[in-house]
Amino acid sequence: KSRSNFLLFAILSSDDPAWDPVALGDFASRSVVPELQRLPGVGQAQLFGTERAMRIWIDPAKLLGFNLSASDVTGAIRAQNAQVSAGEIGALPNVAGQSIAATVVVNGQLSSVEQFGNIVLRAKSDGSTVRLKDVARIELGAQAYATSARLNGKPSTGIGVQLSPNGNALATANAVRAKMTELEKFFPKGMSWTIPYDSSKFVKISIQEVAKTLLEAVALVFLVMFLFLQNWRYTLIPTVVVPVALLGTFAGLLAMGFSINVLTMFGMVLVIGIVVDDAIVVVENVERIMSEEGLPPLEATRKAMGQISGAIIGITVVLIAVFVPLAFFAGSVGNIYRQFSAVMAV
Repeated sequence: KSRSNFLLFAILSSDDPAWDPVALGDFASRSVVPELQRLPGVGQAQLFGTERAMRIWIDPAKLLGFNLSASDVTGAIRAQNAQVSAGEIGALPNVAGQSIAATVVVNGQLSSVEQFGNIVLRAKSDGSTVRLKDVARIELGAQAYATSARLNGKPSTGIGVQLSPNGNALATANAVRAKMTELEKFFPKGMSWTIPYDSSKFVKISIQEVAKTLLEAVALVFLVMFLFLQNWRYTLIPTVVVPVALLGTFAGLLAMGFSINVLTMFGMVLVIGIVVDDAIVVVENVERIMSEEGLPPLEATRKAMGQISGAIIGITVVLIAVFVPLAFFAGSVGNIYRQFSAVMAV
């Protein structure tokens, strides 16, 4: 299974004129595509090129002149281009005392233009024959002519890599680049590869921007708390809540099988302002009891929590109740918001 969109495109090209698009496609199909398909995270590696194939271009006028049909041609090719097991001389059951056996090898499958050209379409009693080369042009060409690839106007062959449903875009793109670098050592002289399109770059940039916004949000929360609390100690305590909550969220995402992506990071950015609310309430109440009743921090904290524990639990439960229902939406909307709601709730 694979996703519908392409993760990246790898392009093969060569400075050697002998390596035309058909030769490049044949090489990619045999030596590159199977290697990429085995990489973790790759759902499919699609060749935008073609393999080599024996092409037989029938001349309808010549075919009519010999009173033959296209089905006669295909039937002759199918009958005379077959890989068969010819058997063995001296195989069981053999005569008593026979100790030598020999395998019979028959060259049944054709492999060259000349061999295909000599396929007999019709043989008469006078010894005359009509062969395939009499009614068709035969060449070793491309298996298909439906697709072609160019890089900067230069004939090339392309490989489109599609991500598996549970694949990591960044890790898979890095694995493809590493594999292409490894295979490059075995490329023919003059052949090179490049990746002109890689969607994982946009994923990486998006995550970097979200991480930047995350840091900005933490800084703004810190500044706002310091502005209102007017005390470094009381500001740092709620600020510690942010990394603790984020680490707990990462653990929750791992347990639920979710990944770090734009949606989950977006949820973290939004929730930063919310996770410090309870911490601010606790710190403010502890500070009030310490100043009004003169209690030391530990006793003041115990008394403060005894007063506001129910309220804090109520605040948390209400917030979770807002976001949890999003996780139960059906269809694609549910898949999108499930990660978002999980981040917010955890």
